[in-house]
Amino acid sequence: MQQAFRASIFHCLADPGEKAAPSAVEFLEDGVLVVDDGVVARIGSAEKILPTLAVEVAVEDLTGSLILPGFIDCHVHFSQLDIIASYGEQLLDWLNRYAYPEEARFSDKEHAAEVAEVFVDELLRNGTTTALVFATVFPQSVDAIFEAAAARNMRLVAGKVLMDINCPDELSDDPASAYNDSKALIERWHGKGRLGYAITPRFALTSSEDQLAAAGRLAAEYPDTWVHTHLAENTAEVEEIAAQFSWSRSYLDVYDHFGLLRERSIFAHCLHLDAADRALMAEKGGAGAFCPTSNLFLGSGLFDLKSMSDAGVGVGLATDVGGGTSLSMLRTMSEAYKVLHLQDQSLPASRALYLATLGAAQALGLDHCIGNLEVGKEADFIVLNVDGSSATARRAAATSSIDELLFALIFLGDDRNISATYLQGQCASTFNR
Repeated sequence: MQQAFRASIFHCLADPGEKAAPSAVEFLEDGVLVVDDGVVARIGSAEKILPTLAVEVAVEDLTGSLILPGFIDCHVHFSQLDIIASYGEQLLDWLNRYAYPEEARFSDKEHAAEVAEVFVDELLRNGTTTALVFATVFPQSVDAIFEAAAARNMRLVAGKVLMDINCPDELSDDPASAYNDSKALIERWHGKGRLGYAITPRFALTSSEDQLAAAGRLAAEYPDTWVHTHLAENTAEVEEIAAQFSWSRSYLDVYDHFGLLRERSIFAHCLHLDAADRALMAEKGGAGAFCPTSNLFLGSGLFDLKSMSDAGVGVGLATDVGGGTSLSMLRTMSEAYKVLHLQDQSLPASRALYLATLGAAQALGLDHCIGNLEVGKEADFIVLNVDGSSATARRAAATSSIDELLFALIFLGDDRNISATYLQGQCASTFNR
């Protein structure tokens, strides 16, 4: 059954770049999005589409609102929802003081399920329709996040964390259990509905060579799964990696050595890489997750988008909660702008949106089905209400172009401006309407 939605519509067709190429975006001031059986059937101006719709097609009039593709979060920890904004520390100390004790609570299946439900609803509240998610070392935490996403028909990729050294005993597995538990979870969840599995060593520092080799075997056996881990986030971490894997050329070389650098490999952070690393990542088809709020919060460094893009490495935006400070991709885009501005790089509003939608989909290898509102794509989209707060309402009234409006919403908007979130054309969450 067809549905139609009338509003202003904006989406990216390609990377707009630092100079915001107008041909890379499509803006329909008075547009109509037609959805048929969960996918985009037509998109165009109201003037052209409305007269051609069959009489039985219901048109939801959202005039005055802005339809965007659903946001895609390329790296986030659902188990860290309750430790957002935990004061102080850099990465390694922060993990020991906050993250690891919190993750130990997920041995309790009921606790994991309760947090997963809240987490998924918070993603939808913030307009995120797809996410690449870290669970914990406990298989039941993976079951919990997949069950919550499946109940909402949400596209989500997740996996069991692998750690067998340099971590608390209660969060440690071993190479055999890492392989066996992951394999069982892949067989249970990967490709079920809109779900996908990510082989998830936490980072090379907390995995023995035997465990990384086991993860590499899984990656070879299941090439359509994802590999999801951390890379070069913090200088102290990089130094410890160099000592632990003294035979390696670099941090990235460790992952490559064990077969974990390939297409569908997503590396969070990528702050302290050199040109050889970026060239290798591009050659092998890996991608980076740009995590501006956590990088600033933990004092880890500044992501160099220009160098990654120039090298041909795919990049998607990520909240990285709980080191990250918000599940809002709008706020994450605003922090990305600041991170790049400090490096004399620009981030127009259209490119910020690209990194949170089509660019993220390309990084995940999912741009064939999500990322924008082209015909044939899954109809995951959000409705933005410029009147969500008095600040955005006043600022919107003073804008004179869609670029100016979108930029203002990126900086001033939050979950109050997300009126509704749609998954395959069905309203999954309704908020400030």
